[in-house]
Amino acid sequence: MISQITNFITWDFNPDLISTPITIRWYGLMFAIGFLLGAWILSKMFRHEGARSSWADSVFILVVVCTIIGARLGHVFFYAWDYYSAHPEDIIKVWEGGLASHGGAIGIIIGVCIFSYFVTKRSPLWVLDRLAVPTALVAGLIRMGNLFNSEIFGHATTLPWGFYFVNSREWQSMCLANGGDLVACHPTQLYEALCYFILFGVLMWMYWKRNAEERPGLLLGVFLTVVFASRFCIEFVKNVQEAFEQDMLLNMGQLLSIPFVIVGVVLIVVAMKRERLHLDYPDKFAVEEKKK
Repeated sequence: MISQITNFITWDFNPDLISTPITIRWYGLMFAIGFLLGAWILSKMFRHEGARSSWADSVFILVVVCTIIGARLGHVFFYAWDYYSAHPEDIIKVWEGGLASHGGAIGIIIGVCIFSYFVTKRSPLWVLDRLAVPTALVAGLIRMGNLFNSEIFGHATTLPWGFYFVNSREWQSMCLANGGDLVACHPTQLYEALCYFILFGVLMWMYWKRNAEERPGLLLGVFLTVVFASRFCIEFVKNVQEAFEQDMLLNMGQLLSIPFVIVGVVLIVVAMKRERLHLDYPDKFAVEEKKK
C-alpha cells in the first residue's frame, strides 16, 4: 500500500482558507482574484484605446453579475432541470453549489449585447474581443479553485501525475467500488487551467504585440475555439457531473461546447477575411461627458 501511495500524488489540500469566525474558501479567493485582475487588465486596455474609464468599471460589475446568474441558470436548465422544476425555490441557492461555465458564457454574451446597445453604442464584438483576454485568466484561476475543492476531477489513471483526492466523497466512493484499493485520477482541473493560462498568454500577445483587436471578432473567436475545444477533449477523461450523462456518447458539457467551437471558428475566418481596421491609441481614458 505504501508503494502505491508513493507512485501518485496524494492531494489532501484544505479547501478552507479561513474556518472561523467565518468560512472563506480558496475557491472564493481564486474567483475574487481572477475578477480583480481581469478588471485591472480590461481597464488598461480601455485606457490604451482611449475608451471611457466608466465603461471598464461597468463591464466589471456586469460580468460578475452575468457570470453568476448565467452559470446558475445554465446548471439549472442544462444539468438539473428535473430537480429544479420541482423545487424552483432552490434555484436562488447558489451557495449550495451548481454552476455551469457554458451558462456563464451565455450570460456574459447577453449582458454585453445589452450593455453595448445602451451604453457604448458600438458592436458587441468591441467589448467581447477585449473581455476575452482577461476572461481566459479568470477561467484558469477558477479551475484552480476547483482543484483546491477536490472537485471536477477525472477518471482513474495509471499516469504518474494521477491524484488521490482524499478529501473528496466522490473519490472515496470510487475507492470503495474498486474493492477498497486507492484510485489515482486525472487532475482534469489542472489540464483545463493549463490550457486557459496558455490561452491567456497568447491572447495578451495578440492584443499588445500584434494588434489583433484591429480584426473585430478575432480575439473572441480564438478564445471560444480554444476554451471549448479543450473542454470538449478533456471531458473524455473527466467524471460526469450528473447521473443522466453516464450512458451518453458525448456528455452535456461536450454537446454544449460544440456550438461555441463552431461560432469561434466562424469568427476567426470572418475576421481574417475582413480588411484590418486602423485604430488610434491615445493611451489615456477619454474625457467623460458631463451629465446635464
